[in-house]
Amino acid sequence: MRKRMICLFAGSMFALAACSFAPAYKTPPTAIPTSFKEIGTWMQAKPADQVPREGWWRVYQDPALDSLERQVAIANPDLQAALARHDEATAYVQQAKSALFPTIGVGAEVDRQRQSALKPLRGPDQPNVYNADTLDVGFNYDFDLWGRIRNRVSAGKAAEAAAQLDVESLRLSLEANLATAYFNLVGLDIQSKILTDTIETYQHALALTVSRRRGGIASDLDVSRAQTQLDSARATATDITASRALYEHAISTLIGVPASSFSMPSDHELSYLPNIPPDIPASLLQRRPDIAAAERRVAQANANIGVAKAAFFPDVSLGLDGGFQSDTFSPWLAAPNEIWSIGPSLAETLFDGGRRSALVHEAQAKLAENGAKYRAVVLTAFQQVEDNLALLNHLGTESAQEDEALSSAQRALDLSFSRYRDGVVSYLDVVTAQTTELSTQLIDTQVRTRQLEASVDLIHALGGGWTISPSDTSGPETKASSPTSSPNWKAASVRCIERMLPANS
Repeated sequence: MRKRMICLFAGSMFALAACSFAPAYKTPPTAIPTSFKEIGTWMQAKPADQVPREGWWRVYQDPALDSLERQVAIANPDLQAALARHDEATAYVQQAKSALFPTIGVGAEVDRQRQSALKPLRGPDQPNVYNADTLDVGFNYDFDLWGRIRNRVSAGKAAEAAAQLDVESLRLSLEANLATAYFNLVGLDIQSKILTDTIETYQHALALTVSRRRGGIASDLDVSRAQTQLDSARATATDITASRALYEHAISTLIGVPASSFSMPSDHELSYLPNIPPDIPASLLQRRPDIAAAERRVAQANANIGVAKAAFFPDVSLGLDGGFQSDTFSPWLAAPNEIWSIGPSLAETLFDGGRRSALVHEAQAKLAENGAKYRAVVLTAFQQVEDNLALLNHLGTESAQEDEALSSAQRALDLSFSRYRDGVVSYLDVVTAQTTELSTQLIDTQVRTRQLEASVDLIHALGGGWTISPSDTSGPETKASSPTSSPNWKAASVRCIERMLPANS
């Protein structure tokens, strides 16, 4: 009869093991635009994380950048710390999973004991001193009746996935930061080259003005203006050198090299400006790892509600213990010395001052918090894409306008210098033309650098690189050309993800 009760109890426990108090999971609803305001069409995005993003920087066709980017994944300490955090999350999942299996232990004890002569209920024939030798094997299984363990495992898996996505997000950010710092450094190198040439020109102009003053053609005021122009250009060149050093230091830190032992040679040519597909496929936003990480944290919080609610119900386990016990060492492992016990146990908290209710409310609030964060990440993603589409759009127009302005400024400088030699105008006209021409040159370089920055930020906002089908071709472009005037890619063929968010999202 007792055996039948134990079997009935065990069967009912297994039947109840399918219970779970976690709410049915749904991705938080988010307002998704049907199209981008700046360019292209759009579809609802569902984050996923398995499309390869590696090597997106190769679209800039810059070997020096390629070499630097490869070092980020190898030596950057922030990325190594993120990988360690992922390993921690993986270990936590293994800990949670272990509770799904029974615990088996073994113990042995060889004691010599003395009992009190006045021990209650002591028998008259019991010795004062005796041996107690015990060998014991124990088995214990915790029935997961209310889904506490399973929900803890689910929460751990979601946290593990989020940690992996954090690694991908950080890697992408570091790669984008490196590309941005590199393009700024190259842009400063070009500005430095412009100023070097300009200073040489200003030195010739100053020498000409001094010569004209000696001949009585020019005044001391003209010489002072020429000297001031030269000194100002030299000061600007020094400031650019200082700014370049800061970008060089930033690059060294990103690739895990001490700033004191790192230097980059000057490069006087901006990288190729890639023509990012204007009709952006929705699958590119699906690849943003930060969106996927935020969604996994919502799932983690949802599972933790089930863990908190399960605490209101009793913890039921089955124990089995068996072994041998004897007062003599030999024979010890003999049938008369056999001991065993088997049976279920139940533990339930009757009063805890509202602690369990508070834990449920905390878990529900965490779900609401993570849901709001997920929506914020999605909205920010759309904003970032819109921002950088707008920048590329308008910077392309601005670059073309600056090219025209530079041509006009160079013509004005040639004309003013020629007229100054002929004595038609004062040197003030030359100084004004020189200032305008130099300023326009520097601004033109800055605009081209900003175009490259915006293209990096757009790729970052889209979650990394993309794949072009073999039939898609694109003609060569000039360095840092305007994306609005370049040939458009025919289509972007992106491998879609099988493992996306739940279909009911």
